[in-house]
Amino acid sequence: MQLVKHVHIYAPKDLGIQDILIAEGHIAHIAPHIEPAPYMDITDGCGKRLTPGLIDRHVHVSGGGGEGGFATRTPEIQLSALIQAGITTVVGLLGTDGVTRSVEDLIAKVKALKSEGISAYAMTGSYAYPSATITGSVKKDILFIDEILGLKLALSDHRSSHLSLEEFFRLASDVRTAGMLAGKPGCMTLHMGDEADDLAYVMKAVKNTGLPCTMFHPTHVTRNEQLFQKALQLLYMGGTIDITCDEQGGCASWIKQANPKDYERITVSSDGQGSWSNYDENGNLTAIGVSNVSVLLQNVQEMLRKQDFSITDCISFATANPARALGLYPAKGCICVGGDADLLLFDEDWQLHDVMANGSWLMRKQKLLKRGTFE
Repeated sequence: MQLVKHVHIYAPKDLGIQDILIAEGHIAHIAPHIEPAPYMDITDGCGKRLTPGLIDRHVHVSGGGGEGGFATRTPEIQLSALIQAGITTVVGLLGTDGVTRSVEDLIAKVKALKSEGISAYAMTGSYAYPSATITGSVKKDILFIDEILGLKLALSDHRSSHLSLEEFFRLASDVRTAGMLAGKPGCMTLHMGDEADDLAYVMKAVKNTGLPCTMFHPTHVTRNEQLFQKALQLLYMGGTIDITCDEQGGCASWIKQANPKDYERITVSSDGQGSWSNYDENGNLTAIGVSNVSVLLQNVQEMLRKQDFSITDCISFATANPARALGLYPAKGCICVGGDADLLLFDEDWQLHDVMANGSWLMRKQKLLKRGTFE
């Protein structure tokens, strides 16, 4: 058993200074005072802040990229990078390359990360349509593969398949039905490009079919102002939007354009291990690089330190909000009795010191206690 004493808990809701007991990978008790026992491993939380572990819903865990040729294929994620970034739950997916990359390889990496100590899930598919799958069916992937929560697809991007509206409706219906049958969210992570059609397909699906707006999760929505304004429309209709973090920060400036009552349906993610790329007016690649999962923690810390929003809101964008959107709440994304013991311990300046995943300390006093198998 683990006991953290006298720590200020943001669950993300402010619970004040409490003691918290962890047993068998879960939170067993939260109270102003819990009596220590000889069999407990005790951590002094005085002057520290405890939050849920971060959920990064968009990571190319098995590698991504490849848009500049074979030499630009990015490497897979290392466990230590996730731990140091405070990420205790990760959702892996494919990107542009659904040919040399496969859903089989993606699921193998997700299972590896789970065996190494963190929680990991995946989206089937890639940018392309027809969708890359393991079973030959999007429905069957979602229904029968535990780790798969939904589907990845690219829209309004020169690297997408430019599927027809009818094909989009049919694909979304398959995802919705499979999610219902499997007891999963049945959501679609929609990579958004900067073509003029932006979210037109999603808006037509919501308007002309019975498909709920809650299943469509557009990401990279800050790519241009027009796209972001359409994303805000979806948000106001009850949908979820995902903002991609970068090293320059700036998530707050976009979020502030939304109505605060809708903050709970805004998520932030890293696009880690994916390649960022720039193109000229003729579609030629001009620059390419690799995104780092650390930008998620950096952006959350920036918002906390600048007090852009309440502490609860700042933390929720990368914890409770994605957990709800992905159907993982309250096991993930919050600190509550019965929930998974995925915890981060910060100092008063929001510097990360300790990371716990599923009840085990993976980092203590900024020293890694756990690395990937071949690190």
